Amino acid sequence: MLRLLVVWLISTLALLAAARIVPGFRIRDFSTALLAAAVMGLVNATIGAVVHFLAFPFKILTLGLAHLLVNALLLMLGAKLVPGFRIDGCLPAILGALVVAVVNMLLIRLVF
Repeated sequence: MLRLLVVWLISTLALLAAARIVPGFRIRDFSTALLAAAVMGLVNATIGAVVHFLAFPFKILTLGLAHLLVNALLLMLGAKLVPGFRIDGCLPAILGALVVAVVNMLLIRLVF
């Protein structure tokens, strides 16, 4: 249970980092980021699992680039579901997905 809470907090920090770094990637405040991280977790666990499975051949063909694009689309979906979380276009979504992935990876490795 503690691990789940830590990963949720790390995802929240990753979303806040993306909002700080990427122009067009906006999160209103910390509580919005907490909600967005929870929604992104649910989206990735449900819809994301199916979409990643269906996109697997394209991931092979693009040497993993499709994975980043799928994550960007899932981020855009999450932004539609959470008030106060906004992404202004495809490029901010792609850059945001990249920042979130890198920050998540670094912080999870640091903590665990």
